[in-house]
Amino acid sequence: MSQWLALLIAMVAVCAVVITVVVVRQRRISDDDDPSQTPDVIEYMTMMIGVIYAIVLGLAIAGVWEGRGGAQADVLSEAQALHEVKARVQVYPAGVRDEIRADADAYAAFVADKEWPYMSDHGDLSPKGTALLDKLRTDVTQYAPKSDLEAQAYQPLVDEVAAVDQARASRGQSAGSTMPGVVWFGLITGAVVTVGLIFTLQIRRSPKELLLAGLFSALVAFLLFLIWDLDDPFGSGLAVSADVFRDLVLRH
Repeated sequence: MSQWLALLIAMVAVCAVVITVVVVRQRRISDDDDPSQTPDVIEYMTMMIGVIYAIVLGLAIAGVWEGRGGAQADVLSEAQALHEVKARVQVYPAGVRDEIRADADAYAAFVADKEWPYMSDHGDLSPKGTALLDKLRTDVTQYAPKSDLEAQAYQPLVDEVAAVDQARASRGQSAGSTMPGVVWFGLITGAVVTVGLIFTLQIRRSPKELLLAGLFSALVAFLLFLIWDLDDPFGSGLAVSADVFRDLVLRH
């Protein structure tokens, strides 16, 4: 059974139980019952639905914002590790040093200029970027140190390249939308229900009521758009920038 079918069955079952209980209870009410002595159920339910939906929206915004923060931290770690590779290779011979630094610059330039748009369009890392990182790893690991100073720098260089690879893998996992479709279904359905409840409160066409209804609907739409934009850390709008590669790697 798919999750969508299970969700549909659960929702229909809950609605059926509630409606059945209400109908049965209504038939057992005596003629002298005075409904004016009980609270207004519509206003209470409207308030509760609004509160519950506000909590769901807050959790969704916090989740996607945390995901964006994690993606930004991965990008910074990747660029910092590349910077360390270029700095630590200083003790190597000029030819080897220049080749490794050229590999790091080529990888950083490709990531900043080409792979960022690729992630936005495809939601994944590009094979070209992987190949450039493999070349950097090969040049670092296959060099045989000739002195004690080079031997001391060798393992830290290998570790920094591994850190680049790990941060790159984490960046790839953050590319594209990560929020499940069932969550979007709940957010959109909740927005429709919450905004639709405005009409159950006998709203009139006075300027104040129309203004408040319009502002409330616009606020819900804005929050949904914010969640959608933050859900793709490398998309557009509030996307994570690639400038850190240019600042830490290409300018040093």
